[in-house]
Amino acid sequence: MSRKKPQITDNIELTNPLKTKFVVRGKKLTEKQKRFLDLCTNEKTRVVFVSGPAGSTKTYMAVMAALRSLQKDEGLDLMYVRTAIESAEKGLGALPGTLEDKFNPYMAPLEDKLEELLPPTNSLKSELIDSGRVQAMPINFLRGASWNNKIVIADESQNFSFKELVTLITRIGDNSKLFICGDPMQSDINGRSGFKPMFDLFN
Repeated sequence: MSRKKPQITDNIELTNPLKTKFVVRGKKLTEKQKRFLDLCTNEKTRVVFVSGPAGSTKTYMAVMAALRSLQKDEGLDLMYVRTAIESAEKGLGALPGTLEDKFNPYMAPLEDKLEELLPPTNSLKSELIDSGRVQAMPINFLRGASWNNKIVIADESQNFSFKELVTLITRIGDNSKLFICGDPMQSDINGRSGFKPMFDLFN
């Protein structure tokens, strides 16, 4: 059975109403995860750095927080940002096909979390994708974008350079949040990661 792919977008604003009741499920949370969720869904929170090793539920919790926000506000969209290949400094031409074909393999973590957190028996996931409320963008294409009314998840951010993180953070506009998830111990860009220096600036 083929998966429905989140759209690759160039910052299109869509606010189509959903036909399916919005339900977010998930496993039982620890007290620390509950505090994290409260922080992320607080209306005063704008930027959150999520640093930790593999398996520490960084992406899971960020996607859960984003879906909870979309559940409360029909005007919000979820934007997923990630490097297109091992290093975002490389061009997308390294893979064949259209932009969507090139980037789809790197969206598997988002798809997995959507399947974990949304009910399996209804069409909510497909509706969110088809309506544009769940979108994806490679970090290569952020320049010139401006995000209003969006929850943005930057995943595997240890593979972003400092310059790319600056570009990412300066895209945030009105009524938006940014979750920057990364593991500084797993960078694939040979010492050029900007995640730890940027994390330390905000810490």
